[in-house]
Amino acid sequence: MKIRTVVLLFLLSVFVCPVVDAVESPTAQLKPTLKSLTDLLADERLKGDAHRDERRAKIMKAIKVGFDFEEMSKRILGRTWQEISTEEREYFTHQMIKLLENIYVGKLESYSGQQIDFLEERVKDKRAQVTTTIDNEGVKVPVHYILNLDDSRWMVYDINIEGVSLVGNYREQFKSILRTDKFSGLIKVIEEKNRSFEKGQASL
Repeated sequence: MKIRTVVLLFLLSVFVCPVVDAVESPTAQLKPTLKSLTDLLADERLKGDAHRDERRAKIMKAIKVGFDFEEMSKRILGRTWQEISTEEREYFTHQMIKLLENIYVGKLESYSGQQIDFLEERVKDKRAQVTTTIDNEGVKVPVHYILNLDDSRWMVYDINIEGVSLVGNYREQFKSILRTDKFSGLIKVIEEKNRSFEKGQASL
């Protein structure tokens, strides 16, 4: 009986443990996404207005590997997410992706090779925080990535820069619109903002 138990435990350690170990740490999964992003931003062949569309398409493709925009959108909307249809959720997520691309990718394009340092990670169940700093003219700016474990993939759903949460910031901005104009009114505001960027009239 003891021998059979030992054999059973050995087989479990062989076949079960590798499955657990196969899930890389949040930092290990985030690093390639950020490297792809910074490589694209530093690529001289993609610089300039002539390559804007190609550059942004590649940047968004790289970001989507490690960012969960649906979870981000869900948290931004809060309880309203539960009150809308699947189609409305998909459309809101699509509009939020466009808004984030218009606002944040434009700012990212000023990147000029600043050093990103990975400091630490904190993991609790299926949530994690990876803390980094980026050098801004000699000042180390803390950037915290908040991640959620989806199957075997750690996905970013929020970014906290110097104490300001991207999700929390938009949730506060949208709260009053949802209160007075409901979801349909919020969608109109976001659509108009995105159209303004396309016409070059919106400010960053």
